[in-house]
Amino acid sequence: MKGIVQVLIFLSIAFGFSQHEEAFQRGNSFYNQEKYQEAIDSYSSIIKAGHESTALYYNLANAHYKLSNIGPSIFYYEKALKLNPNDEDVQNNLVFAQKATIDAIDVIPEGFVSKTINKLTSIFNFDNWAWFSIICVIIFVILFMLYQTAQSSSKKRLFFIGSWTLLIIAMFGIFSAYRQFNFVDKNQFAIVFAQETTIKSEPNLRSEQVFELHEGTKVKVLETVNDWKKIKLSDGKIGWIPKTDIKEL
Repeated sequence: MKGIVQVLIFLSIAFGFSQHEEAFQRGNSFYNQEKYQEAIDSYSSIIKAGHESTALYYNLANAHYKLSNIGPSIFYYEKALKLNPNDEDVQNNLVFAQKATIDAIDVIPEGFVSKTINKLTSIFNFDNWAWFSIICVIIFVILFMLYQTAQSSSKKRLFFIGSWTLLIIAMFGIFSAYRQFNFVDKNQFAIVFAQETTIKSEPNLRSEQVFELHEGTKVKVLETVNDWKKIKLSDGKIGWIPKTDIKEL
């Protein structure tokens, strides 16, 4: 009975993957025929089924960009980058989409040390850094055991240096994994989907208007109060926006 259940589970998973692949290829076919809305519908059906990938988000973003849906295009490029931060195609297309936004927001410059550390730790996401650290620790143990059993002094020196080098690299991997996890845990970003929205000083319509934002602008979400989100821009400005006007990444 258990074997039958396992076979049925396997077949259902295989059937699900087959359906996703079929929908993905159908979306690509619509895209190549310049039927961008149909392509969006096909790609979106895969996401609604709980499946995601860099290629899926990338193609969906491209289809939205072709229809001048700047907010959704930036949103899905950002989603693709969360899965693969170093994808150059996604990075380049995101830059093109960002150039179509109205808001020109200055970015507070980072210090050299902070910028370098952020660049290094962003090479992988949290999971990849965690696995990288585990592999380095395993190799460290193997090299250290070889150091203990080696007979010649040259091999001992080689295994000793190699093992401790791997341990240092593993420590950096653990630091990077923690930094990435901490960044994701404490930094929730969103994309403005409304064509134009008014940012208030307090979470109510009667409060003072502090500035305006337009479709496609990326904001950091700080707090939620009822139907309002407290946001912060890259230049340090803070205000409240209706939660229906943004979509969190």
